[in-house]
Amino acid sequence: MSAFVDEAQVHVKAGNGGAGSVSFRREAHVPKGGPDGGDGGRGGDVWLVADRNVASLLAFKDHPHRAAGSGTHGAGKGRHGSRGGDLMVAVPEGTVVRDLEGRVVADLVHAGDRYLAAKGGAGGRGNARFLSNRRRAPAFAEQGEVGEERYLDLELKLMADVALVGLPNAGKSTFISRVSAAKPKIADYPFTTLEPHLGVVRFGGHEFVLADIPGLIEGASEGRGLGHRFLRHVERARVLLVLLDLASLDGRSPEEQLSVLIGELGRYRPELLDRPRLVVGSKADAAQDQAGWEGLRVSALTGEGLAQVLGRLVDRVAEARAQAPTADTFVVHRPEPEGIRVERGDDGSFVVLGRPAARAVAVSDLTNADALAFVQHRLKQLGVDKALARAGVREGDLVRIGGFAFEYEPG
Repeated sequence: MSAFVDEAQVHVKAGNGGAGSVSFRREAHVPKGGPDGGDGGRGGDVWLVADRNVASLLAFKDHPHRAAGSGTHGAGKGRHGSRGGDLMVAVPEGTVVRDLEGRVVADLVHAGDRYLAAKGGAGGRGNARFLSNRRRAPAFAEQGEVGEERYLDLELKLMADVALVGLPNAGKSTFISRVSAAKPKIADYPFTTLEPHLGVVRFGGHEFVLADIPGLIEGASEGRGLGHRFLRHVERARVLLVLLDLASLDGRSPEEQLSVLIGELGRYRPELLDRPRLVVGSKADAAQDQAGWEGLRVSALTGEGLAQVLGRLVDRVAEARAQAPTADTFVVHRPEPEGIRVERGDDGSFVVLGRPAARAVAVSDLTNADALAFVQHRLKQLGVDKALARAGVREGDLVRIGGFAFEYEPG
């Protein structure tokens, strides 16, 4: 049986762009053929896509690397390179995507939600693109841009209509196995369940998804007993079903159990206290003090009270679904488009930041005089000269753009 994995790290690598071609027409009776080098193809993107057929992040445990295809190079006679294939990486519904600094960059809640994890590099332009009245025979082209590459942290928060909440050995696994096809491990000792289980419950013409959350203990909200790993699966549930053990081995009363559970939920996420919940006493068949609990009672072994509890849950889930937003919305955080800016480096150099400037330098052959002149013109168009002047650059100062460094000269 495969393990349930709800935390993983993925390394995504977008495809590199293909290089542009340097080529000139060579035909009979055409003594001075013009440039006809084609462009390189764009590299493929890597997308993370929520898929309801994926249950956990197990696929990333031993194989964390995902790479899209690279674009092919351009060729003579205006032949452009082909685009690299995009890569769609399936993740479970409810996957939260974070960068290595812990910032949430995407929250893929529903099937079909997707996030651009790594953008493919642009293809280099062939020399035919640089033809102008002043430049009749451009003998340079651009290299392909390197595709984005980074690590991302993935965290799964289960999507369920109802989450079973209770102390260890409260009968949650027995309950879900009785009302659905889920088959969790069941035994008469604490912490039988070490991973969540999902089951589909059908009752009275209705159906809902029920999640068996591993038992909570005091201090779970501070991470004790893997508390955070368990509690996060409660966050997305529409309704909470709180099971209280009426035959507790340690003698805890139902009221004491409820106080512990409510306290831990509130300390972890205060908004969980406003979530619709149904409180039920479990193991009614084994309860010694039949008068000790006045609320709903259920026995998953004998079936006592099951119909009543499921009927209440159907009503609570229907109410919660009706109040939920109708649009399939999901949260995606994207950085604002970045222009050109100049910062001071640790060595006193002036560092020009901004993708357009870095790309202009990275894809060009700066050993070619014509290409260098074109890059200087492009940087001036981007406003790099003015930005450096505002930053206080002087003749002879070291300037860095991407991986290129040079001494500044006015003009």
